[in-house]
Amino acid sequence: MVVGELAEERELVIIGGGPGGYHAAIRAAQLGLSVLLVEKEDMGGVCLNKGCIPSKVFTQLARKHKEMSHYQKMGLDSGDVSVNLSKLQDYKNSLIAQLKKGVSSLCEANKVEIVKGTASFLSQNKIGVENGHSFTVYSFQSAIIATGAKREQPSFIPAYSSRILDEFSIYELSNLPEELAIYGNSYIELEAASSFAALGTKVTLVLDGELPFDDSINKELTRVLKKMKVKLLSGFTPDVSESLEGVSISLEKEGSDSVTLETSYFFSARKLKGNLDGLGVDRLKMSLTEDHFIEIDETCRTSIPGIYAVGDAVNSSPLAVKAIRQGKVAAENAAGLPSEYDGMLLPDVVQTIPPVASIGLTEKEAAEEHDISVSTYSMGGNGFAQLIGEKEGLIKVVSDSSSDLILGIHMIGSGAVEMISGAAVGMEMAGRDEDFSYPYYPHPNTSESLQEAMEALKGKAVHLPPVKQKEYSV
Repeated sequence: MVVGELAEERELVIIGGGPGGYHAAIRAAQLGLSVLLVEKEDMGGVCLNKGCIPSKVFTQLARKHKEMSHYQKMGLDSGDVSVNLSKLQDYKNSLIAQLKKGVSSLCEANKVEIVKGTASFLSQNKIGVENGHSFTVYSFQSAIIATGAKREQPSFIPAYSSRILDEFSIYELSNLPEELAIYGNSYIELEAASSFAALGTKVTLVLDGELPFDDSINKELTRVLKKMKVKLLSGFTPDVSESLEGVSISLEKEGSDSVTLETSYFFSARKLKGNLDGLGVDRLKMSLTEDHFIEIDETCRTSIPGIYAVGDAVNSSPLAVKAIRQGKVAAENAAGLPSEYDGMLLPDVVQTIPPVASIGLTEKEAAEEHDISVSTYSMGGNGFAQLIGEKEGLIKVVSDSSSDLILGIHMIGSGAVEMISGAAVGMEMAGRDEDFSYPYYPHPNTSESLQEAMEALKGKAVHLPPVKQKEYSV
């Protein structure tokens, strides 16, 4: 292939149309830049097409299925409720198609030019885009890499198959498994364990280390999973093999007898590495981490002037919320506006049943640097949570005992995902406990639990016995 000297000029080129890429494109277009977005597969990236949306379709079905027994007690005469995963797949595919069309329409409305193809850097200010037999060269003033991450098969899995599932294929099942063994402890494995257990599958969860949340949330989530009849194992290393009848998992633990599980299906999510193959960053001598992620500064700039990187292509949390913020920061810097990314108050959300949401420091982390006060409020004390049959869970607040600055908020329970947004706003504004407890909270609503958790720091919570809300320091 011969590449000529002529190049089409664009102010900003973005490689990748996932959450980081298309948010960057639209933000840059809002600021008046001519934007070219190159996507080799589908707009919306892994998040929309294979990850966030497909998995949440399942978690929402599972949540509603679990809720049915409570609403039948309230008088909803619905008869026998069954789960039809084949119909769910049709709904999921229709939803994804609709959302993809929406993303493309938004880009078009903002005059973002979308080009299908595979991009690679030819120099610090040129890329080539290959699509079939065509190859086009573009010059640019700035570029944003939003290519996401690639996934590597764990060494203990011989090969993925119809019974050995990865984080995408598990949400393509058209029939509900009778049994499912899961290995891992990230939000991906936890959501799958919770969802399939709620739908009636016999689930065994083999944890890869400790649960990743504050200790109080870990304890409550463990209790909830066991109540859902999820069998929990930890400290084992798996060896997986497939047979005609199902999957055999040999679990080894130092100083302990091995355990063998026979199950219908096995699931474990793959590990992530930067998706830079064929991108040409080696030609530019761009600084990378040992795991092949791109190194960036607080403005999302790479080591190459004028080139930025966002989302899963850079290290740290593989979350769409991170990619979205970084995409906007990179776009603003490319347009000449001062903008920085700070991941300190990045909220974590896990759509288990009930959901988990947290922001800021855990109790252990805070105690290493501060004299702290801690309060915990049970969701069972909230009247609306009882009304809707969602009494499981708690809210934990960690504050600096001298300044009353809120350092961390950790929740498990109905409404946790919605409440964490308000928590994020308050903590971004350096809120103290009175800043959270003073405003009016709608009644009745599960959000009142957050207010009472804040009030409990000073012994003011009404729906919590005095002995359970004494202020203490660590």
